Amino acid sequence: MLVKDWMTKEVITLDENESILKAMQILKEYQFRRLPITRYGKLTGILTDKDIKAYLPSKIITCNFKDFFETLSEVKVRNVMTKNPIKVKPTDTIGYASVVMLENRISGLPVVNDENYVVGIITQTDIFKLLLQMSGVYQSPYQIGLEVNSWDDSKKVLEIFQNYFSIVISFLTWKEFCSSKDIFKIKIFIRFFLKEEKFLNLLLKELENSFTILYFVKEDLTKLPRKKDIKDEVVFLSY
Repeated sequence: MLVKDWMTKEVITLDENESILKAMQILKEYQFRRLPITRYGKLTGILTDKDIKAYLPSKIITCNFKDFFETLSEVKVRNVMTKNPIKVKPTDTIGYASVVMLENRISGLPVVNDENYVVGIITQTDIFKLLLQMSGVYQSPYQIGLEVNSWDDSKKVLEIFQNYFSIVISFLTWKEFCSSKDIFKIKIFIRFFLKEEKFLNLLLKELENSFTILYFVKEDLTKLPRKKDIKDEVVFLSY
């Protein structure tokens, strides 16, 4: 999975010679937390809400209210932005971009091509969307976590689901070292859909007899907590 397939491509940028006041207006209007700053289209910096907050207190103290806004209209973005920001390329993997963000404690990265032109931006929200796509959470309420002994057990797991007329929506797995037993265990996480509800208990019983069940959940997305500023017309898929 590459950055180019999940980044936001229609990214708004700002020239480094624009005023910080204009940058503040854009951040507020679009509810952005960061703006890629450019010179002739090439990335030269990043301006975040933290950069602006760090700059403002001294200006509030030294200026009266009228002069404050006049000062902001004169200050260039290049004097406030973070120069030479961390960036990624469209051909970098989502995993790489995620590690860069995690290790540097930042929530978004500008995406540039080989000539350093801004072609997009990748944020935590974009990665959350990928995670949801991979998990299949919008497609089925059922998820189960299993622990098995080998990769060969994966085939048996899928055969059990097939026997009970289940559709596997997503199948995520990795190898995890168990230090207390000095062995490796395979963890499998399956989102599935049941053609007939009556088979659920039989399916769970057979899985329990063959493997270790870490958890089983049935989720209800129709009862999500919602922020007050989220518009009512945003409708989530229901099962």
